[in-house]
Amino acid sequence: MPTERELREQLSECGRMLWNCGLVGAFEGNLSARVDANRVLVSPANVHKVDITPEALVIVDVRNRWVSGGSPTSELPLHLAVYEARDDVMAAVHAHPPTATGFSVAGETLPNGVITEADLVLGEVALVPYAPPGTTHLAESVKPYLLSHNVFLMSHHGALTLGGSIKEAYNRMEVLERCARMILAARMLGRVQTIPYGPKSTGGDEPR
Repeated sequence: MPTERELREQLSECGRMLWNCGLVGAFEGNLSARVDANRVLVSPANVHKVDITPEALVIVDVRNRWVSGGSPTSELPLHLAVYEARDDVMAAVHAHPPTATGFSVAGETLPNGVITEADLVLGEVALVPYAPPGTTHLAESVKPYLLSHNVFLMSHHGALTLGGSIKEAYNRMEVLERCARMILAARMLGRVQTIPYGPKSTGGDEPR
């Protein structure tokens, strides 16, 4: 289990990577990691992800009570809902990957059985009905999917990825966007063909 200091450094680096890869812009997105059974480390409100320092991160408890730091992200209810439902999840990343979010605007999710990496790393991607950002309604809209998915497209909003570590949650976000681009490219070329053979969708760790 990483120390609190290590988690702070990892979340700070994750914010920079999200921005560098074009997965967020301006003040978009939010991040969190489980510190222990009772505390969660989350990104602050209204701070550009590339500017989040380890010291700027906020700690709250699982009952949504402030512990230390500044003001937490407005999407805190979404993150707390994840940790309440899933003991195995240690980190959550919410971003606005452009192509993947475009799928949600079109009312679609990414199909399985098309890209092997998507099946192995993402598993089935849930398409969550629209709910206003920064509200408890958004957390409620995601809850029915939490036990069976690790990756979520939130309609007209963005994406949420979960992991057993900050790295795994981030990797799933990056793979989600890359696979969305591949599928869109295939459609532009004519059609999307399914894999004629290969592994079934597991949603497990990426291949080594």
